[in-house]
Amino acid sequence: MSTFDTKPWLDAYAPGVPHEIDVPSGSLVDMVEDAVARFRRKTALQFFGEPTTYAELGDQIGRAAEGLRRLGVGKGDRVAIVLPNCPQHVIAFYAVLRLGAVVVEHNPLYTARELRHQFEDHGARVVIAWDKVAGLITDFPRDLPIDAVVAVDVTKAMPFGTRVALRLPVAKARASRRALTTGSPVSGTTAWDSLISHGSLRRRHPRPAGGDLALLQYTSGTTGSPKGVMLSHSNLLTNAAQGRAWVPGLSEGTEVFYAVLPLFHAYGLTLCLTFAMSIGATVVLFPKFDVDLVLAAFSKTPATFLPAVPPIYEALARASESRKIDLSGIRFAISGAMSLPVSIVRRWEQATGGLLVEGYGMTETSPVALGNPIGPTRRPGTVGVPFPNTEIRVVDPADTSVDRGPGEAGELLIRGPQVFSGYWKRPEETAASLIGDGWLRTGDIVEVSADGFVTVVDRVKELIVTGGFNVSPSEVEQALMDHPDVREAAVIGLPRESGGEDVAAAVVMQDGTVFDQNALRDFCRRSLTAYKVPKKIVQVDDLPRSLIGKVLRKDVRERMLAG
Repeated sequence: MSTFDTKPWLDAYAPGVPHEIDVPSGSLVDMVEDAVARFRRKTALQFFGEPTTYAELGDQIGRAAEGLRRLGVGKGDRVAIVLPNCPQHVIAFYAVLRLGAVVVEHNPLYTARELRHQFEDHGARVVIAWDKVAGLITDFPRDLPIDAVVAVDVTKAMPFGTRVALRLPVAKARASRRALTTGSPVSGTTAWDSLISHGSLRRRHPRPAGGDLALLQYTSGTTGSPKGVMLSHSNLLTNAAQGRAWVPGLSEGTEVFYAVLPLFHAYGLTLCLTFAMSIGATVVLFPKFDVDLVLAAFSKTPATFLPAVPPIYEALARASESRKIDLSGIRFAISGAMSLPVSIVRRWEQATGGLLVEGYGMTETSPVALGNPIGPTRRPGTVGVPFPNTEIRVVDPADTSVDRGPGEAGELLIRGPQVFSGYWKRPEETAASLIGDGWLRTGDIVEVSADGFVTVVDRVKELIVTGGFNVSPSEVEQALMDHPDVREAAVIGLPRESGGEDVAAAVVMQDGTVFDQNALRDFCRRSLTAYKVPKKIVQVDDLPRSLIGKVLRKDVRERMLAG
């Protein structure tokens, strides 16, 4: 019997939040079609001021689904999406699902090497990609067969006036355009406009069921290299429903969500692709977080709901103070992916008059499993309490049959309908992560108070969480050791004052070579996306090791913290 079977946290729930919810039936396709039917004239998406109504969204999803069907996409096929936040991303996501196929999300800033690793694993043969990266995929060797690449020019979703301005013969306009599009067709690809030029998919086309696989989301998980987390329609629908239940006072058809988090990340996907659309919200899309873009949008379409990470809240609060911009109206702000300093909570709430609460989750939990109550019982400095229908245990990480009590540190286990079914083609790693009767080992060491509030105190795993993304130390170490002058490397995370971590490395150089931190960082950029490149690299004579010769990253971290 678990120490927390009595669920002491239920007393902390905000008024009106149910202890249990009915697990939704059906699929994400049913959800979005219901939103289209109920909110036809409401704005579903806004991109640089250009609106897309729910009716228009439904029409374009049907057209994109028909275009993908003509490319041979069918039930169970994986379709890769490699896009920044843009209307085409939302349309593509639901179009793939409408066919009963599986979405595989990718970071569009990944290098060819990083993308290839994931494509080798999931085997998608149809890709919908930003035109700026589509060439990386068409250049894949023939041993990695791709049947079709659909290239997306995101500027075509912008207002006419903005597109004209991007073509002005001035340096700033040219630079902005280069950052957003190639400006010309990509050889070997099909244009997005061509994909959606056919009629809509027949309504009688077979539909997915709730238990069907909907999404492969790559994460480093609790150990090892990136692997595909398998999430079903039911997993994602349930997490959206849990989110709706958790936030009292939501108004259907009127809320405005700012999608500053990338949709290819589990956090941004659930909050802004499923949760937001399930209540008929307007989702304002940003291709990347930019303070000026967000504040400009706020002056025209103020946000009411902002899911983000601590550095974003801090940057916006500082900018609003210095520029005298009123951010009141943002009633709800939910922070995740890294620890939230209490100082940022105070600053944000003073700037907005709304609430900022911290939650906890993993890609494996679709992703949200715990949250602070949206009300007076919230407790800054903790990650809150379990969501409805969610159970937790705290156990001895060396023996998960031994439960820990209130105030005792142990590994957090989670069970609930939002928990994934396993890792794609990784039965052994699935078995190591899902134990007993559906309990997920999180790899996080926590303490739980007597009334059920959870505080994360350490990690069993050695993953680095930077900017809300997981970084596998092994991957970065290999990139460093690919340099001919580096003999050994150990990669760790160093804490930031604003929350989260910076990637840092200690290296042992080959005899007779010269250590150059900047040169090593430049070398890493050839094979790693920007957030994985170490912010700090130091040279050491040797690395601390265990009795069996394993590098002790924890000791490396302690030495670097000590200077």
